[in-house]
Amino acid sequence: MTGATDPSAGLSLPRDSGAGGPAPDAPCGDFGIRIGRDGTWFYHGSPIGRKPLVRLFASVLRREGDGSYWLVTPAERGRIAVDDAPFVAVELDVEGQGREQVLRLRTNLDDVVAVGADHPLRVSHDAASGEPSPYVMVRGGLEALLSRPVYYALVELGEERRLGGSEQYGVWSCGMFFPLGSLA
Repeated sequence: MTGATDPSAGLSLPRDSGAGGPAPDAPCGDFGIRIGRDGTWFYHGSPIGRKPLVRLFASVLRREGDGSYWLVTPAERGRIAVDDAPFVAVELDVEGQGREQVLRLRTNLDDVVAVGADHPLRVSHDAASGEPSPYVMVRGGLEALLSRPVYYALVELGEERRLGGSEQYGVWSCGMFFPLGSLA
């Protein structure tokens, strides 16, 4: 294999050398890329500062059924580490109100999704601290962690609703109710 280098980012990833290279579903190993909890992409510990390059990598990001993350191109496939979620929701736009409102979230890589059936919102809670971690599905099993300001903005829009015998606090989007937490 030969190396392809992006001189402005100092990034060198393995590339297929041509005939007889690996099949796209054959692992090429670990690429040395990690996505931090804040959405920063790192290559061997150094942040990748070029957003267009990060967006390119994100376009070939896949999540396997076992929870592992891979960059997959027609020529190669390599594992990357993700601290929490590969994206961060950094902005909330609200259109309308009540059951008919539409919540749109923009990620750190400028993907925009409308919270709804295709892009559900979920909140998990840390077993020890009870701290919430809210997520929205972006695409293909890849989620965005909601930044704290975005989560607080959602909480301000919330309302109480009885679901499955318990009082829930949540938000409406695209005609669906998304619980943020129990009021018990």
